[in-house]
Amino acid sequence: MTAELEGAPALSEAYDVALLDLDGVVYLGKDPAPYAVDSLAAAREAGMRLAFVTNNASRSPADVVAQLDALGIAVDVEEVVTGAQAAAGLLAQRLSRGDAVLVTGTAALAAEIEAVGLRVVTSADDHPKAVVMGYDPTIDYPRLAEAAVAIRRGALFVASNLDATLPTPRGPLPGMGSLAALVTTATGQQPVVAGKPERPLFDQSVERTRASKPIVVGDRVDTDIEGANRAGLQSLLVLTGVTDVLAAATAPAEQRPTFVSQDLRGLNQPHHAAREGRCGTAVAEYDEPTRRIVVRDPGDDPSETLAAMITAGWAATDQGLAVEGVEDPGRRM
Repeated sequence: MTAELEGAPALSEAYDVALLDLDGVVYLGKDPAPYAVDSLAAAREAGMRLAFVTNNASRSPADVVAQLDALGIAVDVEEVVTGAQAAAGLLAQRLSRGDAVLVTGTAALAAEIEAVGLRVVTSADDHPKAVVMGYDPTIDYPRLAEAAVAIRRGALFVASNLDATLPTPRGPLPGMGSLAALVTTATGQQPVVAGKPERPLFDQSVERTRASKPIVVGDRVDTDIEGANRAGLQSLLVLTGVTDVLAAATAPAEQRPTFVSQDLRGLNQPHHAAREGRCGTAVAEYDEPTRRIVVRDPGDDPSETLAAMITAGWAATDQGLAVEGVEDPGRRM
């Protein structure tokens, strides 16, 4: 990736399937993300198909459908791809039908393991060929201990994802990666990872949707965007979740998206090419005395201002300059 953003007409016209992250993109806690409901409806109307792709392995696709329906977003269960499904698919490729798998996770994860023809067990004494871990808020020491025993006996160790935290109204709490780290510390074994930013979840999403030109839509540069780049997919970063303008402007090359938008309206709007702080008539640059990205000319379109700021940050970062702040885009947007 270079210090530039590509140009394109409305993404809902240029791409056939949007592979959408959920938390921070489609919803924020119990509420829809800004402009999400109307933007997704408009994308469907334009002919774009949608898939809702989540690292979370604790809930079934039906649970996700129910949550989205409550927000006013109509979704079919086949449009949901979870970390549990990715982990099950990974195990199905590596094991034989009927092999035992020790599941350290919720009933939703166990159901996906059974759906691919593997046998769910709960004890290391059942001689599992693999241990699969997924986020489970009810996890306890005995279950972690069984996983550690099985792994030390030679079972393959698979994790749905390695997200260190998960967002909650009380702030970040320990996530799947924190739980997996306990088992890694006890066994010395790193897990094979099914979820973002690794490829299995992306590959399964593309296969299930039969996408010919998909685009990944996410709010995290370190999982959604880096994963898209690893999988050879183009991406749209939205700033409604974890990543803010400063984090986007200082992203390393492997975590830079193809397009950036303030929110999901970017699915249905044209994107102007940007390079090294210039987009259309907008101009932004690195201000050395303050180590900030500042806007010299806001241009004619707020999206141009945003693109100019972010590519100016990338250009400065690539030169080894420390970018410590950005002008508040809200003042101009």
